[in-house]
Amino acid sequence: MHFVDPSREVLAETLLAAGPDSPTLCRGWKTKDLAAHLYLRERKAAVGLGLIIKSLSRASDKATAKLAAKIKTADEYTELVNTFRSGPPVLSPMKIKALDETSNLIEYFVHTEDVRRAVDRWAPRALDEEYSAALWDELIKRAAILYRGVDLGIVLVRPSGPRHVAKRAPVSVAIVGEPGELLMHAHGRTRHALVTFEGQPDAVALLQSAEVGL
Repeated sequence: MHFVDPSREVLAETLLAAGPDSPTLCRGWKTKDLAAHLYLRERKAAVGLGLIIKSLSRASDKATAKLAAKIKTADEYTELVNTFRSGPPVLSPMKIKALDETSNLIEYFVHTEDVRRAVDRWAPRALDEEYSAALWDELIKRAAILYRGVDLGIVLVRPSGPRHVAKRAPVSVAIVGEPGELLMHAHGRTRHALVTFEGQPDAVALLQSAEVGL
C-alpha cells in the first residue's frame, strides 16, 4: 500500500491547523519555514541535495529562509501549504512512486510530529499497523547511517518482537519503542520520542548524550 499521499495530506492539515508562526522541533524553524522547506525540496534541486551534501546545505538553508520571509499573511501561508499538498510538479523525480516512497514516507511522518510535538501537551497518534510496518521497513534501511555517530552498538526493538541490529560494537544498547517513536529518536528528536533503553547504565547515558540523526 502506498502511504505517502495520505501522509502528505496529514502533514498539510497539521501545518494549516498550526498556522504560520507556530514552533516546530526543527531548530530555528517556525511552521512557515518548514512549509517553505517542503515546497522547495520538490521544486529546487539544490534544496533537496542540500539535505545530503554539506557543500550545498548553506544554499538550501538560504533559499528556505528567503521563501519563509516572504510569507507575511495567513493567506500566503495557506497558499504555500496547499501547493505542497497538491503534490510535486509534473517533471519532478518525486512523481516516480518508488522514489516518492523512499524519499517522503519518513520525511512526512517526522515533520508532522515536528509540529505536533512542539507544544506542551501532545500524545502519540494511533497508527495503522500496515503504516507502522512501512515506517519500520524504511527505518531499518537507514538506521546504520542515522546512528553512525554513536560510539555504541545499537539494536532497535519493537514491543511486538521484531528487532534490528543497526550497529555492532562490543557494548550495545537496545532502544525499544513503536516504529514511529524509534523514527523520532533516530532522527535526533530524542527528547520527544517515547522509547525506553536496555543496557548498561553508562552505555545508556552515553547514548542519551550522543549526536543522533543526520
